[in-house]
Formats: sequence, structure tokens, C-alpha cells
Amino acid sequence: MLSRVAENIYWMARHIERAENTARLIQVNTFLLLDLPKGVAPGWMPLLTITGAADLFFRRYKEAGERQVTKFLIGDDDNPGAILPALQIARENCRTIRDIVPRESWELINELFLHSRDNLSHGLTKSGRHHYLNQVITASQTLAGMLMGTMNHDVDYHFLRVGHSLERADMTSRIIDVCTANVLPEQPGETTNYGNIQWMGILKSLSAYQMYRRSMQVRIQRDTVLKFLFQNHEFPRSILYCINEVENGINQIGSDRSTLQVLEHIKTNLRNSNVATLEPVELHAYVDDLQCDLIRLHNSLAQAYFLQ
Repeated sequence: MLSRVAENIYWMARHIERAENTARLIQVNTFLLLDLPKGVAPGWMPLLTITGAADLFFRRYKEAGERQVTKFLIGDDDNPGAILPALQIARENCRTIRDIVPRESWELINELFLHSRDNLSHGLTKSGRHHYLNQVITASQTLAGMLMGTMNHDVDYHFLRVGHSLERADMTSRIIDVCTANVLPEQPGETTNYGNIQWMGILKSLSAYQMYRRSMQVRIQRDTVLKFLFQNHEFPRSILYCINEVENGINQIGSDRSTLQVLEHIKTNLRNSNVATLEPVELHAYVDDLQCDLIRLHNSLAQAYFLQ
């Protein structure tokens, strides 16, 4: 297949997943602000740090308040990681490969972008934000299910699978980083309870709460939540599961030695790291290193399959 087609499929999948998980990122911070006392709750600045967009943000805005940050992450045209620009890029990628994906998928992506664009002003209000973000999440999940159920599982689909899983691994690590960016002191009493509320918020934002309880069979606590989200082999949003999906997709496409070496490094690191014992600063550094490895993985993929 043409490298241009493969790259468009790959980036379409990544941008749809990015839009969905940016919505989840905003949701988890919103829930924490509602659940935690004012002096304990994180502000909005951590989201800019986690997404790596702080420099770009402060070139356009003077302060990192709720209104400014949510506008920047939802609909700012100058922020390529924002929800609406990501959906626009996904739509353009899909438009160029409409003969590859099912017609219904193109129609759904187009509808999702147009609806998100036309209702942006409502989504930027406090009263309308939750409904707006939920619609983005639900439509993105519907699209993923439609592609899985109606697209030929050939090499085109495997590039879609690789892009989807790689972006999900990256964004799951960023959502986890919400807690490490503004973590609460680990001590007995009320503050520890607030910490557990934070981790419950992370699970719920990833639609992981029920599966966590089923798999781990313990109450919400930091160490088991981290093990579940980093190292679980069965939950589709755990980072190890996503990396395994990337590897399976690459093996179906045609193995590239350097890419598989990067994958093996990431998998070994995930399996051998005792993430549950990492202190907050160590965990934040671990997430940063993981994200750097995921960038290396993308660069290796691009070199092997797209830069032809």
C-alpha cells in the first residue's frame, strides 16, 4: 500500500483517540475540583503541563484559569492537541482515504466534527461542558466500534489499530499524570481519603472503575490503581495492553526490527517496574520517560513505514 495512505489512516486514528482522551482529561480535572476542598483540589495549570502545551498557552493567554484552559484544550485553533482541531485533522485524513474506510465511518467523523464545531460555544460553558465532552467521548467510541466491526482487517486496519493504541497509551499516561502533577501528601487521615478520591476520579475518567474492582478486588488505593493502569494485560486502556496491541499490529503489517526493539524496551520497562512503590516525583519522572519512549516508537514507525 502507499505510505501516504498508511500515514493518513494512522494519524486519523491517533487524532480521534486524542480528541476523546483530551475530553477525558478535562473531565477528570473537573470532577476533582467538584469532589475536593478548595485548598486541596488541583487547579487547571497541571493540564497544560501534562499536555506539554504550557508555552503555547501563555503566548495566547495571561492566566491559567478554568475558562482560559478549557477553551484552549477544547476549541483553540492554534492548539493542535485541542479537541476540535484534532477532530478537524482526523476528518481531513479520513476525507483523503474515503475509499479505504466504510462510508458510515466517514459520515460519523464528519458529523462529529460538525456537531462539535457548531456547539462549541455551549461546550465552553460550565453548564454545557459535561454534555459536550460526553458526546465527543461517546461518538469516538462508537466510531472505534464501527471501524472494528465493518472494516476489512487487512493492512489498512492494522495501521489504524497501531495509531489508535499508541495514542491511547500516551494519553492514558497523561491522565494518570493528573494525580502526580498535584499530588496530595501520603499520610493517615482526611488527606489520604482525598488522595483516594483523586485515584477514583482517574479510574472513572478512563471508564475503568468497574473493571478495576473486578480485576483487583480491593478498594481504591494508589498502589493497586497504578498496577492496574500500567500493567494489566486485559483492560483495553492499560498502557501494557495498548503496547501489546501496537506490537500485534506491527507484526501483522510486517515486522520492522528497530521498531520491535523499541517496543521490547517499553514492554520490559513496564513489566519490570514496581510502579506501586514510586514516590510522586519518581512517578512523574517515570511517566515522562515513558512518553519519551512512545515518541521514539512513533519516530521508528514513521521511518519504517511512512518516510518512503
